[in-house]
Amino acid sequence: MDRGFAGTAPEVRAVAQWHEALNGGDVDRLVDLSHPDVEVSGPRGAGRGAQLLRDWANRAGVRLVPRRVFHASETVAVEQDASWTSTETGETTLIQTVASVFIVREGLIASVVRHDSLSEALSVAGLDESDATENS
Repeated sequence: MDRGFAGTAPEVRAVAQWHEALNGGDVDRLVDLSHPDVEVSGPRGAGRGAQLLRDWANRAGVRLVPRRVFHASETVAVEQDASWTSTETGETTLIQTVASVFIVREGLIASVVRHDSLSEALSVAGLDESDATENS
């Protein structure tokens, strides 16, 4: 698991597995780890469903490397180093720091919403520094 996922909470483990599947290019596993009606949202739009998640994962060429993790109840916010690789040219962008808020229900990712900054993600999620996991 990535270094930011030291927490043993099941919600944190689910988010860690989701990152591993995404970064490993295992789209089938990514979908299996997500609710069939998963909400996916970011700067380019929002939608729902496993097919939307599958299409996004296949198209985006994104790699999200966790840095810091915050958790309370079913909500997990993750600060991430993000890079995108073009499916057309194979070129990878410079790393940008972003953050995503995950909602985990019954062991599955029910929602993933990307934000431009950790402070924005924490504010939206109702979390703060006191919700950081042990090794964040």
